[in-house]
Amino acid sequence: MSESTLRVSGVSKSFGGVRAVRDVSFEAHQGQIVAVIGPNGAGKTTLFHMISGIFPPDSGQIWLDRTRLDHMPAHKVAGCGVARTFQNIQLFSTMTVLENVMMGHYRHQRAGLLRCITGYSRREDRETRTAALRHLSRVGLEDKADLAAPGLPLGEQRLLELARALALEPRLLLLDEPTAGLNALETVRLGAMIGRIRANDVTVLLVEHDMNLVMSVADWVVVLNYGEKLAEGRPDDVQNAPEVVEAYLGHDNGDAAVQPDPERIGV
Repeated sequence: MSESTLRVSGVSKSFGGVRAVRDVSFEAHQGQIVAVIGPNGAGKTTLFHMISGIFPPDSGQIWLDRTRLDHMPAHKVAGCGVARTFQNIQLFSTMTVLENVMMGHYRHQRAGLLRCITGYSRREDRETRTAALRHLSRVGLEDKADLAAPGLPLGEQRLLELARALALEPRLLLLDEPTAGLNALETVRLGAMIGRIRANDVTVLLVEHDMNLVMSVADWVVVLNYGEKLAEGRPDDVQNAPEVVEAYLGHDNGDAAVQPDPERIGV
């Protein structure tokens, strides 16, 4: 188990009579980018919710190194070094850009979150601000630090959410549709940013609809369909697997290569 940063083993989750995730297993090793793809309703976000502790699996186990995460509350999962962004952006709307990122740094505050917010520890506050500005610089938002977070364009709000996740200094980073709302240039920059994050030995789990980005940055791809794992493997192998071609990428009509069909590959 020590060889894998993340190990998901036979997890399932139902809501009433609907089985959202059924017996899904995979591993993500340290410094690896693993993409989870599939159509709407495939169970990708439900899987993220289980890994991040938003709700527990009905069965199965989730391990981060030697720590078992399933049935651990979300704040304790975060304390173990798991950070995430959300499909629907979740920022602190009454705070500035800088303050949002400072909130993400709470795990490293010796004086505690409440004391830092209320100004109890001035030195801690200065250190946290410095760290937050560094993470804003990583995503190109350092000049927006004093602006109200809700006033940012949608694409920059996604980058802010990423900066806040990075402020946790995670071992495992879950990115749920990080390119939604980004233009083509911002998407390219995000891909390069994800590569730099991986270079720091952070494991990245990525749910993404942009197949060009997935195929260019992912080391491993897990394909979900109706809550079950349909296939997994290297990007090129998954892209050309017959069951994936049939279900997600369209039919191969004998052309040189099967190209992802964005209308059929959902999130």
